[in-house]
Amino acid sequence: MVVDCGGGTVDLTTLTLLGNKELGEITERTGDFCGSTYIDKEFINFLRKKLGNDAIKQLMENHYGQFQYMVQNFFCQKVKLPFTGNREDYDTYELDIERVAPILITYVGKEIREIMEENEWIIDIRFEDIKAMFDPVIDRIIGLIRSQLSNVQDCSAIFLAGGFSESEYLQKRIKQEFQHVVKNIRVSTIPIAAISRGAVMYGLSLKNDNVISTRILKYTYGIEVVNYWMEGDPISRRLHNGRIVRFHCLARRGTQVETNQKVTTFFTPLSPLQTRVSFRIFFTNEYNAKYCDEPGMRLLGKLVVNLPGSGLLDRLLFGFTFGQMEITVSVKNETNGQNYITKLKMETD
Repeated sequence: MVVDCGGGTVDLTTLTLLGNKELGEITERTGDFCGSTYIDKEFINFLRKKLGNDAIKQLMENHYGQFQYMVQNFFCQKVKLPFTGNREDYDTYELDIERVAPILITYVGKEIREIMEENEWIIDIRFEDIKAMFDPVIDRIIGLIRSQLSNVQDCSAIFLAGGFSESEYLQKRIKQEFQHVVKNIRVSTIPIAAISRGAVMYGLSLKNDNVISTRILKYTYGIEVVNYWMEGDPISRRLHNGRIVRFHCLARRGTQVETNQKVTTFFTPLSPLQTRVSFRIFFTNEYNAKYCDEPGMRLLGKLVVNLPGSGLLDRLLFGFTFGQMEITVSVKNETNGQNYITKLKMETD
């Protein structure tokens, strides 16, 4: 399992080694907005409780430089990054508002001002305060890992990558939670660079070999088709010509597909006099989608096929091929031999 812990998101995928330096996905990729910047947001909420919502809002809107200095130079560098989760390693930090963000003093309300003046505009940040900022975010990451593990019979290793994985407290919590289930839990030597280096190596490998030979589809893919309306179909979807527009599934989410695997199916135009057909390709998170206007349904692209309109009913072979980074859509008119093809970006996020 690879757990990419970034600033905004944490993304997970679980793969198996197939041999010949090839990998195959065995679970659907997952992720959530629980990266390290969400700890920064917890710190900002902490300041709101200490200094008031309006004061922090005014600082952010009118003096963003001082606000960022307080978050990045004070909190991130001095407090967040060194935090290990061990009480004995922690010394209470003093946030001196007069030194770090002096303009903030002018925005603080009367009641809070009196309290802060008694404390000489210093806010003590204790061990429990920092732990309370980390824990909700790390709990979500642990939930993601637990969900991935529930979908595999055995996981031999967890690799942590991305800048947030440098956090000793994050590493500690993950090891405490999963070391009895997964034997090897490792962090890259330079985790912040692991993702970018891996991306470059992956890009170079595409010229020669397929590093990822199988993948688990994160979406359901299909096309828009027009059929005859049948008894049992929603009456509201019946068109004036007695037909109905449906979503025709080609590949369902959660399905394992090989790189360059091709899915084919045959279609015939509605009329032998038809002069063109537009294949509209859609994708959705839903497993059993029925219609192309359902919530969450998105248009991936389309391929227009010209027909001779000769009076003969054309036989169209539709092909859908999953590449490393893109989907190839092809249509062959087996009646006259014409070929049509387009490439579309594969949705992975």
